[in-house]
Amino acid sequence: MQLEKLRRRDVITLAGAAVAWPLAARAQQPAMPVVGFLDPTAPDAATADRLRSFGQGLRDAGFIEGENVTIEYRWADSRIDRLSVLAAGFVRRQVSVIVATGGSTPAFAAKAETSTIPIVFTAAQDPVKLGLVASLAKPGGNMTGVFLPAEQTVRRLGFLRELVPAAKRIAVLLDPANAMDFASIVKEIEAAAGRTSGLQVKVVNASTDREIDAAFESFGRERPDALLVGPFSTDRRVQLALLAALHKIPAAYPWRDFVDAGGLMSYGPSLRDAYRQAGGYVGRILKGAKPADLPVVQSSKYELAINTAAARMLGLTVPPSLLALANEVIQ
Repeated sequence: MQLEKLRRRDVITLAGAAVAWPLAARAQQPAMPVVGFLDPTAPDAATADRLRSFGQGLRDAGFIEGENVTIEYRWADSRIDRLSVLAAGFVRRQVSVIVATGGSTPAFAAKAETSTIPIVFTAAQDPVKLGLVASLAKPGGNMTGVFLPAEQTVRRLGFLRELVPAAKRIAVLLDPANAMDFASIVKEIEAAAGRTSGLQVKVVNASTDREIDAAFESFGRERPDALLVGPFSTDRRVQLALLAALHKIPAAYPWRDFVDAGGLMSYGPSLRDAYRQAGGYVGRILKGAKPADLPVVQSSKYELAINTAAARMLGLTVPPSLLALANEVIQ
C-alpha cells in the first residue's frame, strides 16, 4: 500500500512537472519583435497589394506576421501633422524597426523622433539629396530603405505621344511637394519638347485638392491634347483619374495604382516590388543587420500599365507596339 501511494505521488508530481515545463519554457522565450508600420495615407484597396508584397519580403527573410513578428500599423489618413505623433508612439513602444512608407515625409517624421531605432523607408526622391542618408552605398546612422526614382519623365512622355501621336500641346501637372528635383524635371521636359518639332509644353503646379481642381478647370478651358502627371502621392490617384476622365484628357501617370483607379496609362517603378524589398530589409535588421551597413536599394523594376477601357472612352486605339511593351493591360 505504501509503495502504491508513493508511485501515485510520483506520477502526479511528474505530470505536474510536464504541464509546468512548457509554461516555464514559454515564459523564458524572448518576446516577439514588433515592427511599426507608418504611412501618411489611409488604407484602401491598393494598400492590400502592397502589404502582401511587404509580407512576402518578410517571409523571404524568415519572418511571418503573427508567428514570429508583430506588425503595428499606423495610418495618418492624409493628415501630415499626425505623422510625428504616430512616430513618437512607436518610439515610446520601443519597436524593433520603424517602416516609413509613402514618401519622404514619414521618413523625416520618424527620423526626428529617434536616432537609435532602425528605420526602413520607401522614397521617390533621392534620399541623399534630402539628407536622410549619407550615401546610397553607405547610409550611416539608423536609416536605410528603397529609393524609387519616379522622374522617368521623358520615357513617360514618349509613351504618351505614342498613344496620342497627334498631341502637340501637352500640359504637365507637377506637385512641388512630391518632387524635390522640381527644377530639373521641368528642364528635362522642356529639353524633350525642344527636340520635337511643334511640341508645346505647359507646366502647371498643384498640391492641394483645391489647386488640383483649379488646374483641371484651366485644362477644360485651354484644351491641351494630353496631360503628363509628375510624381504625386498615390492617395491622389482617384481624384486625378476622375478629373482627367471628366475633362476627356489623355493622361500618363507615374504609378500603376493610377491606372487601377481608372487612369489611362502609367510608367514608373513598381511599388509592390519596392514594398517587397523593404520587407526584406526589415527581416535582415531583425536578424541583426545594421541600417548603416545596408545600401539603399535603387528600384530597377519599372512597369508600363495601360487601361484599354479608358482608351476606348477617349476614342483612342492603343497601338500593338505599345501593348507588346505593357506589363499590365486592364481591359
